[in-house]
Formats: sequence, structure tokens, C-alpha cells
Amino acid sequence: MTESSKGSPLAFGQAVIGPPGSGKTTYCHGMQQFMGSIGRAVAVVNLDPANEGMPYPCAVDISELITLNDVMENLKLGPNGGLIYCMEYLEANFDWLQEKLAAFRGHYYLFDCPGQVELYTHHHALKNVFAQLAKWNFRLAAVHLVDSHYCTDPGKFISVLCTSLSTMLHVELPHVNVLSKMDLIEQYGKLAFNLDYYTEVLDLSYLVDHLASDPFFRNYRRLNEKLVEVIEDYSLVSFVPLNVQDKDSMRQVMQAVDKANGCSFGDQERRSLEALMSAAVGADFHFTSTLAVQEKYVQSQDKTVEEEVMDL
Repeated sequence: MTESSKGSPLAFGQAVIGPPGSGKTTYCHGMQQFMGSIGRAVAVVNLDPANEGMPYPCAVDISELITLNDVMENLKLGPNGGLIYCMEYLEANFDWLQEKLAAFRGHYYLFDCPGQVELYTHHHALKNVFAQLAKWNFRLAAVHLVDSHYCTDPGKFISVLCTSLSTMLHVELPHVNVLSKMDLIEQYGKLAFNLDYYTEVLDLSYLVDHLASDPFFRNYRRLNEKLVEVIEDYSLVSFVPLNVQDKDSMRQVMQAVDKANGCSFGDQERRSLEALMSAAVGADFHFTSTLAVQEKYVQSQDKTVEEEVMDL
């Protein structure tokens, strides 16, 4: 890889981003295993200087260059300021990153990024890192993970939509928004609407009306209406549901990302994927689509109602 993209082979990958606790590291581990099972060579790059004890084999680790603890201790910065400094330091040391990545030519790259929202909505250091990777002929797609429990709170879901939209506009990469931890959604409480309402981001006026039933949010109805108008005017945000434990769910996300970054797999990988999915048909935990997730959620809610009736 050279400073210019001329003559450099194409490299494909994912920039895995999202707020803290959204499951980025777990996703990278699961996607590495899934892609490895279909014959795709994967290199996971840890760009989170606060990430310790990674569950995956790490090809490139930013902690070899800088760590958050060292920055906080030596520069007397807090965790947020320390993360920003670390990203700026990485931006100033592109030669280190280029040398490390060159050792894994021919691999598919997963970039495990920090969990500070400001890095994707306001600050430019990480955006500049992605831009430099593009100059080195990396074709990346941003995979933005959002915890599915936000669907149970209309106010939080509107905030998530605003954050997702802001991130899409700021990062300037092909983008796939993912609702993570779908296997836990029935534990978060009852959804106000069907799951496809949230994944497809359908008519948000219903969400505003639902919010207005709360006396607190009733005072902010006009503000929520304007926020919803911005989201719908751009018409960019939608979500792919993900259960990292389910092979079919992982396949759907992988194919969405491959379509976004332009990666097309060969015949051997296609055959391996078909064999893997045929073996997974009998799995105990199996989602084939958003509808399957919704059906499981509805069944869980019906069972809860029945139990409450029996108690009465």
C-alpha cells in the first residue's frame, strides 16, 4: 500500500462503530468467526485504545501505539478527552498504521472502533483516518450498531435516529445501521409497534403521537415533530436486525455490508456459505427474517399475558 491508491490492490472491510455497550467487539468476534467458516481471511484491527481483553485474535492493535490509560495519567485528561487525543495521535501516525496493515494484504478487515459518539458526529480525527484508508484503496462500509432496547422507548428511539443520521452524514462512508442484541429484545419490554416499523423507520408521526400520551413529552411535541421531519426529509436511516448468535442473521448483515462496500465473494465462498446455512436450518435459535424476530417477540408477549391472567 502506498500513499496514493494508484497501483494498490483493493482491500475491503468494515468500520464497526456505535455507542458504548452496543456490542461492537462482540460483533467483530462473531463476524470474524462467521467469515472464517466460509473461507474468508479476516484481520481484526482494534482502534479502541480503551479496549482490553479482546475475545478475538487481534491482527493490529492500537495499544501498541498508544493507550487511553497512559494518556489519562500523563496528560491528566478524562476518558472522553483522552479518546479524542488518541484518535488525533493515530491520525498523526498514519505511517505506523500503514505498515501494520500491509502485513495483512489479501485479508478482509474489521476495524473495531471506539465507543465515543462525538468521534462520529462532531470530531474529524476518525473521519480523516477513514479518508486516508480510502486513499490506500480500502473500500470500507460503516457498520453502525445500536442496542435494540432503544426501540422500547419512543423518545430514545428518536434520539437514536438523529444520532444515526448525523453519523451517516459526518463519516461519509457507505452505511449499514444495525439493531444489535435482537435475541434479548423480549427482555426489554413491550414494543409500541411491530418490529418492522423500527427497522424500516416507517411513518414517524405515529411515534410522535405515542410520545404525546406522556405528559412530560406532550410539552415538547413540536420539537419532536421537527426532529422527525428532518429524519424523514433525508430518508436515509433504516436498520438491519442482528442476533450475533444466529448464522442466518449474520449472513443478512454480511450481505448488506458486502453490497454497501462493493465486496463480492467467489464461487467457493458462495458454496461454503450455502453449506453453512443448510447446516444451520435445524439450529435451536434461528431467525430467517425480521418477521421471524417479530413472531418470537409476539409469542413471548402472549405467553407473559397468559401467565398474568392465570395469576389472577
